[in-house]
Amino acid sequence: MKTAFLLQNQNKLLLNKQREWVDATDLKSLYLTPHKDEAINQKVEVNAKDYTQRIHLLECPLNEKGLPQVPEDALPEPLPKAERTTEQSSLLVETADDGDNTDALSSSAESADPTPDASQTETTLAP
Repeated sequence: MKTAFLLQNQNKLLLNKQREWVDATDLKSLYLTPHKDEAINQKVEVNAKDYTQRIHLLECPLNEKGLPQVPEDALPEPLPKAERTTEQSSLLVETADDGDNTDALSSSAESADPTPDASQTETTLAP
């Protein structure tokens, strides 16, 4: 049976291909390599960016689809889904109520006129 190496931190989170720490809900996105030396190199690179991480290699067998079979004792707890801030939610609700397809954030940015009018500009001539 084939095996692969994964990187796991002290919180039992696994490294994905985008170099982010995630839980094991999406096995396809996890960083894995069949070569131990590549896993060690990746560990050094990640540790260089964040020295507070305590990373170790996790050797896992691969199933018939080539996905790692992470042992139950090594699985992290599922991460909570990111929640929208109340400001973003209220802006999106207001936009939906108006029936307008434009984004509320971009429309508020467009309403502020970045170009000053003629009365606000001063021209000075050098002597």
